[in-house]
Amino acid sequence: MSTEYASAVAAVRAMESTLLTQADIDRLISAEGFREAAEILRSCSREAPDTEEEFHKMLDGELEQVWEFISGYVGDDTGLELLLYRNDFHDLKAALKALMMNTEAEELYLRPSNLDLDALSATVRAKRWDDLPPYMRECAAEVYASLSSNMDGQLADIIIDRACLSQMIKAAEKSGSEFLKEYAQRTAIFSDIKTAYRMSLMNKTEAFISIALCGTSAFDASMLARAAAAGTDNLLGVIESCGYGEAAELLKTSTAQFEKYCDDRIAELIETARMTSFGIDPLAAYYISKETEIRNLRIIFVCLSCGADKNIIKERMRMLYV
Repeated sequence: MSTEYASAVAAVRAMESTLLTQADIDRLISAEGFREAAEILRSCSREAPDTEEEFHKMLDGELEQVWEFISGYVGDDTGLELLLYRNDFHDLKAALKALMMNTEAEELYLRPSNLDLDALSATVRAKRWDDLPPYMRECAAEVYASLSSNMDGQLADIIIDRACLSQMIKAAEKSGSEFLKEYAQRTAIFSDIKTAYRMSLMNKTEAFISIALCGTSAFDASMLARAAAAGTDNLLGVIESCGYGEAAELLKTSTAQFEKYCDDRIAELIETARMTSFGIDPLAAYYISKETEIRNLRIIFVCLSCGADKNIIKERMRMLYV
């Protein structure tokens, strides 16, 4: 096994100790509002601004800091870049739609990103697709052509989302990391299930659904599209028969619980990566864990502001790394 990233893994191991524990999360959920929750967070040696607006801005920047930390130890083209693909393709989507609507996209961009966001809008306005990273050039040209001919925003969305998943799978295969391969597959599997179910509810045609699906190791895109076009009961039966019975049951009862199920199944992968002493897997696992922590903090603080029931908050918590 390569020792190339030994120093990076050692640094990540030290940073893991700063992640919130389940006990920390339970204390935050028990708080009686923003101020008390902020005080609890500070007691965990974490920063917590005095206002909710500043708090959410702080969370916006935390993943950027984590990415900069990891990037300081590794070079380009390691495979870790795929962890940002969803942000990258979201930003492309925002830039293309802003071009068609003659508006600005900068405030819609998500970070961290592999893209040069200072140049993205100008690149898209000039239609310089070759200036984009190779993994999104074809998609950008296809979506621009589609929007130019029919202004169908939904079609543009599904083309971009499908391309993102496909490119994640390709990048994971290229990386040679079993962890990233499984991460990309699970991400695509759950996305395809969700998309197929949503389009089945909307009574979309098989042809349209086929365009939206990536296709994975678990579900052939044409099979899933055919099942979705035949109705939700038929689709859920196919999902269950392919070994995703729990996902099918949750789709029937709670979209929120289905989303949590998907996130938790991906989080389960992290334990394997934690046992690895070298390579990029522990770095990817730490980044994903930090994503989960930030998602949990957002859920907690938003729910506390709304006065949500504590049991509801607990039900929405994602599985933690530590």
